[in-house]
Amino acid sequence: MAARLPRLLAALCLGLAAMAGATLATAQDAAVLTGTLKKAKDTGTLVIGYRESSLPFSYLNQANRPIGYSIDICTDIVQAASEEVGRELTVKWVPVTSENRIDAITSGKIDLECGSTTRNAERMQSVAFSPVIFIAGTKLMVPRGSPIKSFRDLKGKTVVVTAGTTNEQAIRQLSMRFSLDINLIRVRDHADAFAVLSRGGADAYAGDDVLLYGFLAHSGAGKKFTITRDFLSYDPYGIMLRKNDPQFAAVVDKAVREVITSGDLGRLYKQWFMNRLPTGEQLGIPMSAELEGIIGATPEQAE
Repeated sequence: MAARLPRLLAALCLGLAAMAGATLATAQDAAVLTGTLKKAKDTGTLVIGYRESSLPFSYLNQANRPIGYSIDICTDIVQAASEEVGRELTVKWVPVTSENRIDAITSGKIDLECGSTTRNAERMQSVAFSPVIFIAGTKLMVPRGSPIKSFRDLKGKTVVVTAGTTNEQAIRQLSMRFSLDINLIRVRDHADAFAVLSRGGADAYAGDDVLLYGFLAHSGAGKKFTITRDFLSYDPYGIMLRKNDPQFAAVVDKAVREVITSGDLGRLYKQWFMNRLPTGEQLGIPMSAELEGIIGATPEQAE
């Protein structure tokens, strides 16, 4: 029995060593970076897609640099990713449009799309999203004095939309469902749609309500155009990223939830939707009850 004791102790020690080695290997495996985070660590860069005229979410200031509500949220995501990979990441900015933004994500051209993109089930078959950061809805911008008060007044009319948006889908569906025979003009970006309406090339511009108000504020055209009352769709916005990238998705999710729970989202809302913008506009759009329900605080409570 005494002779067996050293052998038993040796076997026990070997077993403990093997367990410790397995634990260490598991920890090391867990620390291995994959997908976007690995690429970011290797290159020191995250590539962010931005919009040129989605005021106040993502647009260009006087120095042609991207600024906005979504851009600020993405800046927090970049900081969180920097901490995760253990090095300070720089941002490469790439302009995208409504029509090419999903392809830009899926092809790897960009790592994040920080704009005014609706998070819905159809798109989530191809891409992933952060938690909801804003809730908008499709409305119509029309010339003051226009007989168009609701979508039912669009029968036989010409409507301009930004290609690849949920606004385009909403107008197509309404036209088919109610036999409205709407003539649809598709353009590259929101600024192009507003330009078509401004020069009389369409009877109405269908877009997300907050973007329409942004154009009125930016152009000073509030006396020339008005926005109809009823929503034609409800559109929750999120930050877009690639699917099947769980490590990066966890970083994005945690960063955005931290912005929400810390009260920073409320402060950002006040900065970009209530106060005067760096480019001089002031939207003055109170937070919706739907968004308040998501973030759990109004901008005033977040101060």
